[in-house]
Amino acid sequence: MKVWRKMARAVFLPYLKINTMSGLLNSSIARKVAMALSGIFLISFLLLHFLINFTSVVSESTFNELSHFMGTNPLIQFLMQPILILGVIFHFVMGIVLEIKNNKARQVQYKMYKGNLNSSWVSRNMIITGLVVLAFLGLHFYDFWFPEIVYKYVEFNPADTTRYFGEMVHKFESPVRTGLYVISFVLLAMHLWHGFQSSFQTIGVNNKYTPFIHKLGYTFAVVVPAGFIFIALFHHFITN
Repeated sequence: MKVWRKMARAVFLPYLKINTMSGLLNSSIARKVAMALSGIFLISFLLLHFLINFTSVVSESTFNELSHFMGTNPLIQFLMQPILILGVIFHFVMGIVLEIKNNKARQVQYKMYKGNLNSSWVSRNMIITGLVVLAFLGLHFYDFWFPEIVYKYVEFNPADTTRYFGEMVHKFESPVRTGLYVISFVLLAMHLWHGFQSSFQTIGVNNKYTPFIHKLGYTFAVVVPAGFIFIALFHHFITN
C-alpha cells in the first residue's frame, strides 16, 4: 500500500505543483488585467470630465448645458455614475492588493539602489501617487458630487439650468482649495505618466503601435492634468 502511495505521489505531485503555480499565475494575471481595464475606464472618464470642464473657460452657457445634461440624464445618473464610483474604488483597492502581493513575492531585494537603472521613481511610487489622487477624488466628491446629491435628492430643489457655472467658480475662490487642486493634478500627471502605457501593455497592446501608445500616454499625462490646472487657476484669478 505504501509503495502505491509513493508511486502516486511521484506521478501526480509534479502535475499538481505545476497546476497550482499555473493557477496562481493566472490569478495574478487576471488581477493585473482587471486593474488595467479599470484604469483605462477611468482614463476615458477623465478625458470626458476635462472636455466638459474646459468649456467653462470658453462659454458659461455651454458649460451649464452640458452639466445639466450630465446631472439629469437617468442613464448617466443611475447607471454610469454608480459604475464610475465602483470603478474608482476597485482600481485603487486592486492597486493596493497588487502592491502588497508584489512586495511579498520579492524574495531578493536590491542591496543598492541605482536610480533609474532599476526603475523610475514614478513606477516605484504608484501607490503613493494613487493614494493622493484618491484623496483628491474624495475632496472632489465633497465639493461637487455630495452638494449635487443634496440639492436634487435631499432638498428637492427645482431644476436650475444656470447654476452650475456659478457653483464651480465659487469653489475656486479659496486659494487653499485651488492650491490643493493644483498639487493633486500634478500628482495625477505623475500617476498617469506610468499608468497610461502600463494599462495598455498589460492588456496585450505590445506591437507596432506601442511607440504611439507611449507617446499618446505621455501627451495625455501632461495635457489633461495641465488643462485641469489651467481651469482652476483661470477661475481663481480671472473669473472670481
